[in-house]
Amino acid sequence: MSLLKSNGFISLLLRLTSLTAGALIILIFAFLVRESWPAFQLGFFKFFTDGTWNPGDGDFNMVPMIIGSLAVAMGAIVIAVPAGVGTAIYMDFYASPWGKRFMRSTIELLAGVPSVIFGFWGLTVIVPLLYQLSPPGANLLGGALVLAVMVVPTVAIFISNGVQSLPASWLIGAEALGLSTASTITKLVLPSIRGSIVSGILISLGRALGETMAVLMVCGNIIKVPTSIFDPIRTLTANIALEMAYALDQHRSALFLSGLLLLLMVFALMAVAQHRALRDSYAP
Repeated sequence: MSLLKSNGFISLLLRLTSLTAGALIILIFAFLVRESWPAFQLGFFKFFTDGTWNPGDGDFNMVPMIIGSLAVAMGAIVIAVPAGVGTAIYMDFYASPWGKRFMRSTIELLAGVPSVIFGFWGLTVIVPLLYQLSPPGANLLGGALVLAVMVVPTVAIFISNGVQSLPASWLIGAEALGLSTASTITKLVLPSIRGSIVSGILISLGRALGETMAVLMVCGNIIKVPTSIFDPIRTLTANIALEMAYALDQHRSALFLSGLLLLLMVFALMAVAQHRALRDSYAP
């Protein structure tokens, strides 16, 4: 009886926690909409058709920062996915038991490192190296490299969890049929965990889009549409961090609108990732 009561209490506590988390998300969304409303009254398309971003003159073009945010996040994913897949495959199929435990602990530790540490590392190591290739060094490529290092653990953990969820009989059967480890990975494992791979990519993309300190420190913070990976850029998150302290009236509202757009993009990515996870869980 006491066990049933304990389980009932735990279930109630989990439901309350879930409801609280959901309520907080709704409140944050409502707050952003309220604070963005004066910007909406200027005309939504104004933020995509103005000549530039110059709040002092009433210009609020967000296109360069939207493109910069998407470009640096996609660049990070292009770099991080092969590295994350390789890390997970080596860890699960080639590393010794001790090496596997060490690698997983290291990956989990890397996932918890504060972003400002990555930004400082990028500023002192990556930017000087890129400066030798193409001044000023603080650019789109630098931001993509730093973000890639930040999201590799997420990709690797998702893929490793997907591998561990496969029935052991599949791997035993593949070995009994004489398939090499490489053939087992390419023909059986990777196709079977494509849902985990896609979910890891989408979650990592969401994190890359929402990152602030690292990209602020290494991307150059120049408001322009990049035409090269060596061009400085400014992201939506960096723009909010740089200008919110002194923004007033319509300028402040436009920054909140930037945050709302960013939140909607992340919501969309999370929804797709959740849909993929549910679809794969019910797949025969």
